[in-house]
Amino acid sequence: MRELKAKIVEFAKKDGIDLIGFADRSRFEGVAAKNNPFAIFPEAKTVILVGKRICRGSLRGIEEGTNFGDYQLFGKNWLEDEFLALSAYNLTNFIESNGWEATPVFPNPSDIEPSGVSVGDGKPAPNVYPDFDYAAVATGLCTISYNGIPFSKEFGSRQRFHMILTDAELESTPLLTENICNGCRSCADACPLGAISKEETEEIEICGMKFTVGKIDYSKCKLCENGAVVNRFSASSKPDRVAALCNRTCMCGLEERGALTNTFENKFRYRDAWSIGKDNTGMDRSDEQANVLGGSFSKSGKRGH
Repeated sequence: MRELKAKIVEFAKKDGIDLIGFADRSRFEGVAAKNNPFAIFPEAKTVILVGKRICRGSLRGIEEGTNFGDYQLFGKNWLEDEFLALSAYNLTNFIESNGWEATPVFPNPSDIEPSGVSVGDGKPAPNVYPDFDYAAVATGLCTISYNGIPFSKEFGSRQRFHMILTDAELESTPLLTENICNGCRSCADACPLGAISKEETEEIEICGMKFTVGKIDYSKCKLCENGAVVNRFSASSKPDRVAALCNRTCMCGLEERGALTNTFENKFRYRDAWSIGKDNTGMDRSDEQANVLGGSFSKSGKRGH
């Protein structure tokens, strides 16, 4: 199986995958069936997580406050729906061409409630949506930041993931034991809505590793006009905060202290960051309006609108 794993990694890298990690069943023990990938494919032996980077330049227009729509495409929608999906599909076909079943899984929000009824005793109701944040840690690719976002050693928060389940028994990637976030709380300082507490925290445990995360008021995040966007699959789910001021500030801090392997000749932030404050109470934040400065340029950022 080592030879097969090496072939998978080689194929993935040639196909433009930036990150790939492996986890066996034991790393998902105790995960509720409704979020457990092995509920989708009970005979599977391995979870494979594949990721592509969010190019730093896709955040430039948001950092300057002059262009928001292109991040929706190159940093989010097209990246998930087109670029990464094609690579995951190609890798799925490669694994199956080598005689092993491979099941691709899209990163739907894991907090969406089932939309059907169980088809048999002991089976969770459809649809099972795995927790990709959990999987990012379990496959050895990420740790969880104080801001509640998975950070990789390569890109910090700048990546998107798809999942592949396979009945090939492949060796797990060692867990990432270095916590990329140093708990500086600059994310909390940067948030103009005060959504991230500097004092109140919770502890998240994944595969025996514990991460301290600030208590986050996501109802405030959904009002944010500083780069956060409505979750395009479920307006009631957590908003996407990768481009938000809090996380862009984290990114600057990671780069300044040399915490990432993907480095640049020039720094990301040149000026004091712009921000819009607390007076957002009367604004429409339904799933029919993109949650960015400038209003509803699309319906929840869906591509093609």
